[in-house]
Amino acid sequence: MPSLVDTRISNAKFSLPYTPVAVFVGGTSGIGEAMVKALASYLDGNIHLFIVGRNKAAAETTLASLPRPEGVKREFLHCDAFLMRNIVATCNELKKRVPNGKINFLVLSPGYIRAAGRNETEEGLDKVLVIRYYCRFKFIGGLLPVLQQAKERGEDAVVMTMLGTGMMNVSVDRDDLGLRKKYRIWNAALKPAVYNDVMIEEYAKQNPGIGFVHISPGQVKTSSPNELYESLWGPLKLLALLLRLRYWLYGIQPEECAEYMLYALLDRPKESGWSRRDDLGDDIGMKCYNISEEDKTAVWEHSVAETSV
Repeated sequence: MPSLVDTRISNAKFSLPYTPVAVFVGGTSGIGEAMVKALASYLDGNIHLFIVGRNKAAAETTLASLPRPEGVKREFLHCDAFLMRNIVATCNELKKRVPNGKINFLVLSPGYIRAAGRNETEEGLDKVLVIRYYCRFKFIGGLLPVLQQAKERGEDAVVMTMLGTGMMNVSVDRDDLGLRKKYRIWNAALKPAVYNDVMIEEYAKQNPGIGFVHISPGQVKTSSPNELYESLWGPLKLLALLLRLRYWLYGIQPEECAEYMLYALLDRPKESGWSRRDDLGDDIGMKCYNISEEDKTAVWEHSVAETSV
């Protein structure tokens, strides 16, 4: 369990003999934005950075604040990640734009949580499940060729999905993976955690040499508790208010969380190619990951089918 000071010292020592390419999906605010700034700072700006999201003004403000040596790229790509077809288009555009046709670091941290019941996109997927899982699955699949290119050059190739692993045992209902039969906000919030675990394990098996990380950021002072509060009503609103209070009292700032997230991102992947990390960046092994191989296969096949466009 590294201290914040030790984590910062470790991150500051990170250096590369090449100029890496990093793509942040959801890097326009909160932890993602803080990671962009910290990574650029530690590398003295010697990194090509691409932010994918919807808030162009926020992304451009962030990118403009970074050190920028001559020749490095700083770009924003707009993407409404609620729709799989938009993700396909964005991945295709990224593959054209990234220098040397490679991506070294892909960080996925989009956020969305609402309690208004199932709310489907025009492609028939629930919006909460899309942002917490399906869009991540689609981005990784779409960008595998440029991650492979980084690996083939002998460089780092790492994917990080930031959600919530190892916090509790979550079962898999093979008859309702898309939550079309029994939709509850707590299912929509919790099921994607185990889906993300299955995702990184399977992607790692299929793509040796690329590192895959699922990490839990813990309690961080971002806008998520406020968004949940605004979408609730009645007694549930009181519960959300208590959640907001807890985050205010015990949560850490995004800049502090970003240090631990970077620590995990920059740690070389273990032999299996995938790892699950807690909010301090420590490897938690198989904690609270007890689903069967049949469940894993069902989740993977469901994911492929639901995200196909």
